[in-house]
Amino acid sequence: MKSQIPNSKSQINPKSQIPILQVKNLEVSFSTSRGIFKAVDGISFAIERGSVFGLVGESGSGKTVTALSILNLIRPPGRIAAGNIAYNGSDILKMERESLRQLRGSKISMVFQEPASALNPVFTAGDQIVETIITHHGFGRHAAIDKALEYLKKVHISEPVKIFHSYPHQLSGGTRQRVMIAMALVNSPSLVILDEPTTALDVTVQAQILELLDGIIRKENLSILFISHDLGVISRMCDSIAVMRSGRIVEYGNKNEMLNNPKDPYTVSLLESVRVLA
Repeated sequence: MKSQIPNSKSQINPKSQIPILQVKNLEVSFSTSRGIFKAVDGISFAIERGSVFGLVGESGSGKTVTALSILNLIRPPGRIAAGNIAYNGSDILKMERESLRQLRGSKISMVFQEPASALNPVFTAGDQIVETIITHHGFGRHAAIDKALEYLKKVHISEPVKIFHSYPHQLSGGTRQRVMIAMALVNSPSLVILDEPTTALDVTVQAQILELLDGIIRKENLSILFISHDLGVISRMCDSIAVMRSGRIVEYGNKNEMLNNPKDPYTVSLLESVRVLA
């Protein structure tokens, strides 16, 4: 009787067996007047396909620098000093400029924590989404406008045409963040980085944005890197968590294990602060 082992070439997709993102021994340093400062100091983690991975820690712990490193956006006086960042098994740090341009916004997109500064003040919200679509897909302008309006509706903007023609300063903080989310999703990326997406919003709007993100993530089965200083937000949104402090990951694991049986004193203190606020 012949073996029932499947033909590896025809029945198994090798990419399905590896994490969508794998970071190994990443070091990012900055040259300062006082010498070299390590903002990220040898961290490693992996994001599985269709999962929400949380990176939590206080301001200055290296979370945003990690996110920018994934898109190879560290600029002087900073530099990626060591490590490997693999997207679908390909090393991002070795990609040519054109490959990186296609990766950013198309394969991997990012929602920044302050939409007021992330959006260009001299272009309407709609024009900025349209430019993203045309850049990555070569759509004609009319088709790109239709797709932009579709995604403004998808993020629950009630007057998409009005918002499309509005400038960032004419929009509320919550609406600006919805525009940023629409822009991040419009090219159907497989990995989305959410860098403190609700920090600049008031509590009521924050809850609305988190509910919106949760619905989109689960419906689209997206892979997410969710960055926050708030362990309460991370515990609500994520499947696994890494706790970051002073450029290092001090604890990393399944959400339930981390919340119910934290090992590191810093993780314990973050949990205690959430309980006190509750």
